[in-house]
Amino acid sequence: MPDEFTREYSRRLGTLTGAQLQAALDRFDLGRLIDAQPAPGGLFGQNVLLTTTSGGWVLRGCPHYDGQFEKERFFSRAVHERTEAEAPWPFHIEHATDIFGWSFALMPLLPGMQVLVPEVRRTLSDDDKVSVAAAFGSYLAQLQSGSWDAPGEYDYPANEIAPLAEPYREWFIAGMHARRDQCIAEAGSLTEDDVAWIASMVDAGRAALDVPFAPVIVHTDYAEGNVLVERTEDGFRGSGVFDLGGAYIGDGEYDLARLGCWYGRQSEPRLRAFIDGYAAGAGGLRAGARERLALYIAADRLIFWEYGKRNKVWFTDPEQTFRMFAEPFVEVAQMAAKA
Repeated sequence: MPDEFTREYSRRLGTLTGAQLQAALDRFDLGRLIDAQPAPGGLFGQNVLLTTTSGGWVLRGCPHYDGQFEKERFFSRAVHERTEAEAPWPFHIEHATDIFGWSFALMPLLPGMQVLVPEVRRTLSDDDKVSVAAAFGSYLAQLQSGSWDAPGEYDYPANEIAPLAEPYREWFIAGMHARRDQCIAEAGSLTEDDVAWIASMVDAGRAALDVPFAPVIVHTDYAEGNVLVERTEDGFRGSGVFDLGGAYIGDGEYDLARLGCWYGRQSEPRLRAFIDGYAAGAGGLRAGARERLALYIAADRLIFWEYGKRNKVWFTDPEQTFRMFAEPFVEVAQMAAKA
């Protein structure tokens, strides 16, 4: 009899069988498999959504590097224990590769809807979308409601946060320069004007990086694809955040950049709702927010540019330069400062 769950769930995970999925669930006594579906959205295809007799679960497989799941588990636990937001917890990891040929993780499926999914987006009115943006801002403040003693990065061998070895400003600029150098390594991906413009952005934002902040979780990919919302009588509320593999402890305002760009190029009311929702929960934006956010946006755009050039996607017009792509987004910092 054919296995009703055998299918290719993503290019990365390949074809999985119901027997394999059940075996994975059995490792943690998570019940009998009832249904399995590919996860909507996502760039890398690591997730399968499972329905079992014990509830909903997410199978996350084929890690990109050693320690990916451990880092995600660390920050999921930190969100769960230190903040007012919710991340997948408990977060089970199986290092053995006998079931799939790769290690995997299993975590609870969080409640709520993913507004990036086209079927969901079609149900939202313009007023709904503004309310959703406000909910994303408020939820980001909740995600960052717990603080650490100092900025730092996840140390996989120690399974803890290691404080930065240099001041935050120097660490951030060094990381931006490293990304710039990666882009230069891609033939023709940065012009001399691009490099000069990046340097001007760093110079303009350098002092703003020195404004003191409470070190908090920085998601780095805080976007509609990684946060869930629920509809309430008063609008929408955030109900869960996931995909924390890029997180570190630093300046929480960095997470305004990616979703701020998304809203700023679509609708100024949504941008205002997002920024206002965050500021209300975070106690306002700090001095220098305009210059700092402009720099954070430029750094975030470098991430997209490097990935796109390396994988030959998104940026296929040979006449387009990085500055042509990124500079219009920096205007979002001006809009946000008024929000």
